[in-house]
Amino acid sequence: MALNPFFLQGSPGEQRLIQELINEQLKIFGVEVIYIPRKFVRRESIIEEVTTSKFDDNFGIEAYINNYEGYGGAGDVLTKFGMSLRDELSLIISKERFEDFIGSFLDNLPDSETGGVTARPREGDVIYFPLGKRLFEVKFVEHEKPFYQLGKTYVYELQCELFEYEDEMGGWDNLNTTTDEIDSTLENFGYITSLQLFSFGQQATGTATTSTGYIRRVILSNDGHNYTTVPTVSISEAPEGGTNATAVAITTSILGTYSIKEILLTNAGAGYITVPTITISGGDGVGAAATCELVTAYAGIGTIGIQTFGSGYPTAPTITVGAPGLGIGVTASAIVGVNTNGITSQVFIRDAGIGYTQTPTISISSPPVVTGIGTFQFNEVVTGSISGAKGRVKTWDKDTNILKIGTTDGKFVRGDIVVGAASSATYSVHYEISAKFTDKYEQNDEIEQEADLIVDFTESNPFGNY
Repeated sequence: MALNPFFLQGSPGEQRLIQELINEQLKIFGVEVIYIPRKFVRRESIIEEVTTSKFDDNFGIEAYINNYEGYGGAGDVLTKFGMSLRDELSLIISKERFEDFIGSFLDNLPDSETGGVTARPREGDVIYFPLGKRLFEVKFVEHEKPFYQLGKTYVYELQCELFEYEDEMGGWDNLNTTTDEIDSTLENFGYITSLQLFSFGQQATGTATTSTGYIRRVILSNDGHNYTTVPTVSISEAPEGGTNATAVAITTSILGTYSIKEILLTNAGAGYITVPTITISGGDGVGAAATCELVTAYAGIGTIGIQTFGSGYPTAPTITVGAPGLGIGVTASAIVGVNTNGITSQVFIRDAGIGYTQTPTISISSPPVVTGIGTFQFNEVVTGSISGAKGRVKTWDKDTNILKIGTTDGKFVRGDIVVGAASSATYSVHYEISAKFTDKYEQNDEIEQEADLIVDFTESNPFGNY
């Protein structure tokens, strides 16, 4: 006979309440431990035995200590090989907290590293217990205790034994008492991406002048080839009383061959009566040629200068030139150059426009983040707005605005708005300082190279002729 539908053994609302109460109790009465997942490096192909593993990532999570009279297990045992420490520890963690803040990250790792088990704690993973300053290995995960309270389970009980060091790769050699000290020890191990962030920015402003007898635009008729450096663009002089036009070449690479992409004006000139000559020279390339369009009957943009250079631009901002008066003519267009410090450097005119009866307004877009806010938290997930890349915070230096993140998923790019999932800290990416994998054995190659300079082991007897 079916169950009475009016009496539930636990509604979703009741289950949600129990889970939230458990989460709160663990935050109040628990201790913050460091969960270090084991990642498989090598398996034997026949019996699938893991012969090499590594520990290069870590997660903070609150846990309740189930041992109320000290460590469990056999304790300290004297054997013929010396003293054997067989302490055991029982910890309770929230199922929801693990799935949301650890399991979601492990899902992004390949099955070859996790064995396909990511939704729950795994036997073999390691936990740093800060009160005893010791590492414990998870030996068994109890997931049905308490037994389906209101029809659901809410916690994991981890049965742990004191970790015995073998051939694992890791970064826990000098772990100390606090999680801050743990962070500083582990931050330099694993795949670390260092990002230089902007802390503040200022919007740039610009002004324009108009002129007649000017070059509206430069038309590239042949892009040339084999340019190794930027060629020089020369424009014949304006008549007496006029203003000489100037321009620069922008190069590009297609299949390893450099050519000219376009030619942009830095000054459209004034007072030209006949079409001037465009000469392209230098750059070790050949074949480039260009002409220009001269406007004598109407006024256009002569120059666009930067009034306030601004700051905090990881990429070139957009620039908008006001339309000609009376709604007729052609609106000018331009681009802004930005130096390596994120400051606007110069404005290049792509089209000087036609029909300006008065000086137009110049509008330059603001940097992506005017003021960086917040403080990134250790181990929180940060996400790039443009690239969609994700990573976990290793360290954040507020003074230098350098963010180190580990276990990155994707590549952060200039202009990314990096937002912390837990702290909501928001900053803009200036550039990537470095991205590399480091571990405690990385100096072995260097040591071997130095040793080869002392003893040549390719000889049959490197120590003599006897």
